[in-house]
Amino acid sequence: MNHPLLLLIAAVLLFLAGLTAGRFFFRPSSPSSAQTAVDAAATDWTCSMHPQVRQPRPGSCPLCGMDLIPLTAAPSDPGGRSLTLTPEARTLIQLQTTPVVRRFPDAEIRLFGKVAYDETRIRTISARFPGRIERLYVDYTGITVPEGEHLARIYSPELLTAQEELLTSLRFASGGASASAARGKLRLWGLSSARIAAIEESGAPSDEIDIDAPLSGVVIEKFVSEGDYVETGTSMFRIAGLERLWILLDAYDSDLPWLRFGQDVQFTVQGLPGQALTGRIAFIAPDLDPATRTVKVRVNAPNEAGLLKPGMFARAVVSAKLAAGGRVLAANLEGKWISPMHPEIVKDGPGQCDICGMDLVPVESLGYTVPEAEEAPIIVPASAVLWTGDRAIVYLEKDAPEGLIYEGREIMLGARAGDSYLVVEGLEEGDRVVTQGAFKLDSSLQIQAKPSMMDPGPGDTLPAPRLALSPEFQAALEAVLEQYTALQTSLARDDPGAGLRDGAALLAAWQSMAPEELPEPAAGHFPQVLAAAQAAASASTLTEQRSAFRDLSQALLAFLDTGAGALSGDLFLLHCPMAFDNAGADWLQNTEEVLNPYFGASMLRCGEVSRRLPAAPASKTQAPTDAEHQH
Repeated sequence: MNHPLLLLIAAVLLFLAGLTAGRFFFRPSSPSSAQTAVDAAATDWTCSMHPQVRQPRPGSCPLCGMDLIPLTAAPSDPGGRSLTLTPEARTLIQLQTTPVVRRFPDAEIRLFGKVAYDETRIRTISARFPGRIERLYVDYTGITVPEGEHLARIYSPELLTAQEELLTSLRFASGGASASAARGKLRLWGLSSARIAAIEESGAPSDEIDIDAPLSGVVIEKFVSEGDYVETGTSMFRIAGLERLWILLDAYDSDLPWLRFGQDVQFTVQGLPGQALTGRIAFIAPDLDPATRTVKVRVNAPNEAGLLKPGMFARAVVSAKLAAGGRVLAANLEGKWISPMHPEIVKDGPGQCDICGMDLVPVESLGYTVPEAEEAPIIVPASAVLWTGDRAIVYLEKDAPEGLIYEGREIMLGARAGDSYLVVEGLEEGDRVVTQGAFKLDSSLQIQAKPSMMDPGPGDTLPAPRLALSPEFQAALEAVLEQYTALQTSLARDDPGAGLRDGAALLAAWQSMAPEELPEPAAGHFPQVLAAAQAAASASTLTEQRSAFRDLSQALLAFLDTGAGALSGDLFLLHCPMAFDNAGADWLQNTEEVLNPYFGASMLRCGEVSRRLPAAPASKTQAPTDAEHQH
């Protein structure tokens, strides 16, 4: 081989070697190395798509493989309760927001109670003179009698003497004052003017008389038997008219802002399935029953057809709109006057009640108003609120050059109106709040050691501490939560038979607890859970069970939020925005896996975790568990 060819081959090999060395030693820096050079002071690295990822050095995200970026506070976030996300990250974690608006919210207040007799339509028939019961025409209770029907026949020598006094005065005194006195005595003893006239015409007194019913109704009590001797004033019968009845409902403190005298009420009873009945609120008790922690609300309900029976359980719904000042909107009552005793009497101007004669009062004096006179309150969706004890937190979305900033803010809430809350303080109209994914944002803040719902900053209020309760109460509460989980699982499986059994077991577990050991405000929530558990135990169909389970979940969550009981394990609050015709509903689970009790198999995974109720920390003196021994 000639020498020039060798030199050419050697030159080519040398060029290739130099090129390879250059690519190896002088290759351009990757994004991660460039960021390392620029941000040498950064100690934590995270993923722009998965902010929960934190690593002490640059590298790739273990979830999506993207290059990590240095974890530094955004210019608008000086380490506070806020987080900056790129649009891609926002889409990945499926955040949804909605603007805060002003409107008059609609609320449905669900109440439970019983059908009862109208106390104003109960009459007691007593003996007006001494005598002996010769015959009972009504010899057992429950008989329906029309007005004027014979109830009993009484033999009375005193009655015979009084008649003879009348006839003697007519015969020898030709009437006058003595005859008038004798007639008055007989009228006081219950004889009608027609009967007295018949005695005068016939001239034949009788030692027996029939006692008649003073009104149409049902004999609800019978105090005498044939042959009994009665004295003046002895009670013989009690009759109740059934053409109008009372529905006695239990209202809790949280229900009272929505309830007013004269409101229309829709209610159902199990004995009349599929029939919606109506009545009107006629009385709201001025005091709270210390035994049940409820206020009695009385509804007047017509019953001309006799379908309602006293003692029936009733479920009622009151629909209302609330203004910012706490007054109930009633456009149909604008300018009206109402009877303070009989809400069915409504007139266009001042006057007197047609039933009792009392002066009518303007409806505004009873807490009503009209839309034109009030400014609509600020409303925030219930799904946007994260609760921890007495604090309510929402996350606001704000635009920024580097992306979208999500800022946590503590707010003050008013009454709940269906799937919304009235805002007292903390939000303005037009603010955008996170309605889905707020829990994920809060979790990211916890990971980054920033102030969050469960780990407030120095200036924030701490969550309500768990109350120190007896071991027996704790065990009973754990049994209730176990039965609640069983009921939730049965509904997720579309099994109404198991749901009925689980509801009855949950009610029994709740009734075994000792509410007298609870301080306020936990004691005030105890009867609410009891009423909801009773409804769940009596619901037989899947639809009824799911409706009762929604009310039970709300009541139980409010009870737990007071700090009542130290949870042995984490509980998760989940929310389904599509439940109950898109009104949304919450429930509790002991796992984060979504098992929707409101849709079952049709949409089992519909929902998301909106909040975590953490378990109580273990006592330092507590013996280590098997899990703690594992390494």
